[in-house]
Parts: sequence; C-alpha cells; structure tokens
Amino acid sequence: MEEVDEKRCIKILPPKLVLQKREPALQWLVGSPFLSPLTIVSTLRCIHHLSPQESVLPDFTKEAEDLRTLLLKGFYIIGALVVGNFNVGEHARKAIDAARRLNQLLSHGEKSEKQLLIGAVADFNSTDIHFFISESGNGTSLDSVSSVMYENNPEKYIWERGCLLRCELPISVPLYIPLDSPSDVEKTYTHAIESVVSKLSDPQVVYAVESLYKNSTEDPCPVILRGSQMDFQINLSKIRHLNEGSQNADGMSFPCEHFCLKSKTSSTTFCSQNADIVQVSVLLNSSEKSQKSNAPVVEYLPAMDKARLLVVDLKVEVLCYAAKYLPLTYAVSMLVIPGVVDQLNSMKNSILPNLLKQLPQLVPYHFCPPGFLHPITATYELTYGETEMKQVELRKALHLRLGLPFDRPVLRIASALDFSSRKDSLPRKGSFLLKDVHIGIPSSGVSGGQTSIVQGSYEYHHYLQEGFNDSGWGCAYRSLQTIISWFRLQHYTSIDVPSHREIQEALVEIGDKDDSFIGSREWIGAIELSFVLDKLLGVSCKIINVRSGAELPEKCRELAAHFENQGTPIMIGGGVLAYTLLGVDYNEASGDCGFLILDPHYTGSDEVKKIVSGGWCGWKKAVDSKGKNFFLHDKFYNLLLPQRPNMV
Repeated sequence: MEEVDEKRCIKILPPKLVLQKREPALQWLVGSPFLSPLTIVSTLRCIHHLSPQESVLPDFTKEAEDLRTLLLKGFYIIGALVVGNFNVGEHARKAIDAARRLNQLLSHGEKSEKQLLIGAVADFNSTDIHFFISESGNGTSLDSVSSVMYENNPEKYIWERGCLLRCELPISVPLYIPLDSPSDVEKTYTHAIESVVSKLSDPQVVYAVESLYKNSTEDPCPVILRGSQMDFQINLSKIRHLNEGSQNADGMSFPCEHFCLKSKTSSTTFCSQNADIVQVSVLLNSSEKSQKSNAPVVEYLPAMDKARLLVVDLKVEVLCYAAKYLPLTYAVSMLVIPGVVDQLNSMKNSILPNLLKQLPQLVPYHFCPPGFLHPITATYELTYGETEMKQVELRKALHLRLGLPFDRPVLRIASALDFSSRKDSLPRKGSFLLKDVHIGIPSSGVSGGQTSIVQGSYEYHHYLQEGFNDSGWGCAYRSLQTIISWFRLQHYTSIDVPSHREIQEALVEIGDKDDSFIGSREWIGAIELSFVLDKLLGVSCKIINVRSGAELPEKCRELAAHFENQGTPIMIGGGVLAYTLLGVDYNEASGDCGFLILDPHYTGSDEVKKIVSGGWCGWKKAVDSKGKNFFLHDKFYNLLLPQRPNMV
C-alpha cells in the first residue's frame, strides 16, 4: 500500500466501537504505534468533564491521570469519537483537538513524532460512523477516511505481531520524619521517589530480560541491559526496517521476538491470557570493581533532631505492549521505564495526603475485561478490602469507562491476570474437574425453538468424585457444588466449593438441622440449597413449585427468562432425584420444549465424550419420541433459581 493511501486508511479491531448511543458522549480511540495502517484497538469512554452539561468538553487533567496508568505503554490515544446528533465536520475537528490535548498531557509535554489522529462522529439516528484524519500538528486540515477495514481475527492480529513486557519491582522507601517539623515529610517523600526514578537510568542499574515461562532446555539465555544504555533513541519508523535477524553481544539489536515462543501452530489461540510474555527485572549491579577494597563498616550518624522512621512499601508491576521486532533496549527504555515511573508517581500522589495517617495499601492488577483485546491496569487500595465502598466506587468508574455492565464483577481481584510461573504450585480445589461439558452437544430437537442457556462457566460435580461415596443420596449436594462453582468462576466469590460435610455444617449452624445431621446421608432439597447459598455466598434464590412433572413445560417461558437475565444454573429437586438444569429450548407457538440437563448421578471417569454419549449431559424432551416422560407426572418438583448478585 502506498504511503499516501495509508494516511487515509484505518483498521478497526473491536467488534463494538460505540459503547452506547443513549446519550451524547466522548470516547477515546486507542491504538498502537506498532500497528500499521492506523488501527483502532479499543475505545474508552471519557468520564471526567468540566461541565456536566457539556459531554465533549473533557477535564483533560483528570483524564490524563487515569489513563496514564490504565493504558499499557505501547498503546496511546489515536483519536476520539463523538456520539450524538451533531454537525459531523465540526465535531470531528473537536474530537481530534481533544485527542491532541490529551496526548500532550500523557506525554508530559514532550515532543514526539508527528502522528495521524482520527476524529469520528456517530449519530444517534443511524448506524453510520464518519471518520476523518488529521496530522497531530495540524488543527485545521481534515481528510475524510477513504478506506475502513475490519479484522476478522483481531486477537491474532495483535498478539501475532506483539508481546507483553512485564516488570515487577518491590520498593521500600525509608523516611526519617523530624518530630518538631512533620510538615517536611511530604517534601522528603517526594524527594525519595525522585531519587528512585533517577536511579532507573543509573549506570549501576541493570535490566535482566528473559522469558517469563520456561518451555524447554533450549530457552534463550537472559540478556543483561545496563542503565547506561537506556538513553538509546531511534526513530520508530527506522526500527521497522531493522534486520530482525541481526544480533550482537550487547543486546542492542536483540528483538523482543528473541524471547517469544517459537513453536506456535495454526491452531494456537491468540489472546491476552496466552500472549508471549517477556520478563524484565531491575537489578542493582554491586559487583563493579572499585578502586579500593573495603570491608563492611558500620557508621554512627546521629540525627540532629528528634525523628522517627517511616517505611513506605510499594509494589510496582507494569505491563507494556511491544512489537516483536522491537529492539530490547528500545522496549525497556521507551516502554518499561516510563511505565514504572508513571506508576510510581501515581502511587506517590495517592499516598502523599496519608503519609502521617494510615498508609494506603496500593496494589496494581491487570485485567482483560470481556470485549477487550488487551489488558488494562488498575491500582486498588486494599487497606479495608475490595468490598470497601471507595473500592466499589473505583470499580464502578472503571466499568463506566470500559463500557462494562454494572451487575457483573469482572474487575475483582479474582479476575486479574495471573502471571505465576511456578510449576510446583498446587491447583486450587476443583480445578481438576471438567468445565462446561454442555458445549458442543447435539441440538434439542425442538423445531423453531428459542434456546436460552447458562451464562459463563461451571464445573461438573457428580457422584464418587474425590474418592467420596455419595451414590444414592448426594445428588442435590453435587448440584449445589456445581452452582457454587459457577459463582466462583464468575468471581462473585472466592470461597472453595464446600464438601458435603461443610454443607451439612452450614445447615446446622443456621439452625435448620440438628447436630446429628453432620456426617449423615440424609437428602437435602431446594429449600436447604437456598439456605446454604445465602449463608456461604449471600446469594438469594427464587423457588418454583410444581405439583407434577406434567406442569414443568408450562414453566419454560419463566425458565428462559431466568437464563437470559440471571444466567445461573438451576437445581431441580423435589420428591425424586435432583438434577442441574443448564438451559431450555422453547417454541412459544407450539409449546414444544427441551431441557438441557446435567445429571449429578454419573459415576464414571471425567471424560466429556463418555458423559455426553451416555446422556449424562444433554437435551431431554418432556416426552421423548417413544412417549416416555422424563419428568414424572406423579411426583412434585421444586426448582431453585439462584439470583445473580447486582455488584461490581
């Protein structure tokens, strides 16, 4: 593609560009300098405004404070999108001007290469989005985009070309606070952080670069980069033309690809969770030869005034997105170090007002929310736990910025990306169990039906698992374990799936059963399950009672509404065996319906093929082709419908 064409061409990766159309809004368009042509990777809503009535007038200072650490280095603002019923050309120009001003703040006013910026306008009354391009240094000239391309496999597009750089750096900052002038503590702390920042470019600081996950004995050896090399500057357009195969001993031309997994196949799944990750460790080189050799010496330096020691512990952890062709020195100096500096300064600003009070416990976490192609970073203050109201408000603000629903806990700590590389660590309880065994099973056979099924993942709990013999009496316990596993996997709770005994103990503790119930083989039903879910998870339940199995098809409309709105597994119990219901297929016109049943009475090995072929997970008609009733007409049934907590 010729350069002149590339300047009027954009590529769009997110499947949903406009976060909402209900009200006027401004969205930031996110891209990367490593992707060509100009590519929109994600979109973030502007949530700070100078005036509540003016949706396209951002509070640039607050927006920059948020986005400086939320966005990984390697991504930047490439434009803005205005949603509303506006004059297209005028508001496209305003969008570009807003993106330009925000970029100036994010770059701390430093001059950068000329950038192309996108101004987009989406109208309330149509599905059309109008795109314009302007150079970052030109505030008047607008060119209409001549070509808009959409990528069929956006995850592959990003992660085949790029990788993640990860740097984790624990820091302890000792402060001596004069008791007679405690007001000096803020100045002392600020100076200490500035000293840490300056140390990152010190010649005695080295950066050890290696693969995060070890795959074989042929993994590349770590590369050491010295702080003295961190002034390495090169035009990004020139880097693209470097010979990726060239390498030299000092690591200057080693590309990031040197530490990426080579043995990927065409079937490899590309996403943030399994992206190539390069670990960067910051080390102080204390082995340099000195002019004279000295033994350790203890010196006594008394303070001039009365003082007390305050130690501020910080945990810095940054992620950066880098093109695989990028030289390591450039990647560390232009991505990792600025990322560490911005996170340090952000933590400093949060801690300063509380230095002489209770120090906040700041911890950075990385998330890849649903619909996002790349991780984002959020720093949580966990002094009072993640359910503390300020923490809830922070997550609500993030949900608003990212266009996420306000009834799903997708940004809780349990949802954070886990970069643990220990091979000997024990998996969490339940992680050996099969998940989502209904996926890919044959259709229900209902003609013209509307299928409504469980939302999210669950684990299949059934008889005889974990060496525990509950055959003949534990089906409701197993159904309850499957339901609780759903709440775990959707991050509504972090408790382990309870054992049969723990379920019994919970019922005794609330007074529903007496002490002799613990250790017994007594059946439980929908009512007991609702008590346990309320006790252990704080989850409320709705219960549907039917006098006969013949009435269950009449409840299909209500069950379909549950799966559409709540999405949780349902327990079916009563005067007969217990089952877990995962979905319904219902034709409202004919009344024909099918039930997606997960049967806890299975006693075999955990093999999906064996489970599905044996009918232990599959669609069941109320009356099959042979006229046999799946639900008995002479038995009553209780259906337990757990309600999804409204929380973030």
